[in-house]
Amino acid sequence: MLKPRAAAVLAALAALALALAGCGEAQATRCKTKSGFPVPRFVSLKSGEVNARNGPGEDHRILWTWRVKNLPLLVVAESREWRKVRDPQGGTAWVKAQMVDTARSVMRVKPGELPLLAEPKPGAKVVAYLRSGAVALQLKNAKGWSRLQAGGEKGWAPEGEVWGGGPEPGCEGVKVPAG
Repeated sequence: MLKPRAAAVLAALAALALALAGCGEAQATRCKTKSGFPVPRFVSLKSGEVNARNGPGEDHRILWTWRVKNLPLLVVAESREWRKVRDPQGGTAWVKAQMVDTARSVMRVKPGELPLLAEPKPGAKVVAYLRSGAVALQLKNAKGWSRLQAGGEKGWAPEGEVWGGGPEPGCEGVKVPAG
């Protein structure tokens, strides 16, 4: 027969184990990164010229060079000094960690101009347009809408209309800087 204190400790351990099992192995794996930030997560290019490499190291060949400052990228894997990223067109390559920023940006990849609205609701006044292929900074995300800034103009757009929009992927215990 267990003493009351030992029984309470065992019950607490059992509850913790059950809670951790409920989180799932995939969620736990997302959190185990060199940077401490979750993977996948969105980042943006710091520079207007960044080499995309075949592997994590300068000895790997350059596949192409991105020439768009603030281009949104999705980190899909990482090493200590390198990030494996996916661009809005689906290209995957490695970049040096110091070439990406936690600031959030988005890209209009769909054809046609996207109206930016004064308020986050359908039918709101149009304040500007984001053309296809344009990059904008994501200032805020709220209830399916992204507040964007491009060319000095600010407005709201449905997050599904831009690549890179939406909330930052989360991971319990990991704080992701606001972008």
